[in-house]
Amino acid sequence: MAEREEDKGFVVSDRRRFHEEPAPEGTPPPGAASTAADAIRGGPSGPDPEAEPVGAPQPGRPIDFTTFVFSLGSSALMHLGDAPHPETGEVRKELALAKETIDLLALLQQKTKGNLTAEEERFLGALIYDLRLRFIEAARS
Repeated sequence: MAEREEDKGFVVSDRRRFHEEPAPEGTPPPGAASTAADAIRGGPSGPDPEAEPVGAPQPGRPIDFTTFVFSLGSSALMHLGDAPHPETGEVRKELALAKETIDLLALLQQKTKGNLTAEEERFLGALIYDLRLRFIEAARS
């Protein structure tokens, strides 16, 4: 007996990538930085002055979720006064912009819950936690 079209149901296709992909260029190896924010800044001592700035456009390099979050984290660090502006080298505190960026990262975390890889979830969670602590410290001083 042939199955009717309406009895077939639907097909679910999982499009997540499960294969190991190389880390984006400029990302430190696991365990190299003590916090996610340190990873963005280039380590606990800050960026390598001769390295290309984080978030610098690199032709042919695909943008993935981690790279996007990395970019937002860099912006938050810059607004917290923990990283220099990439073009001027000037360090300024703009706490309202830092809070807005941290809130945006938290919104992304909430809206992507259940759709991220374990590594993406860990990175995003650690980054938000670290940025919130840095925000509290910056607001106190």
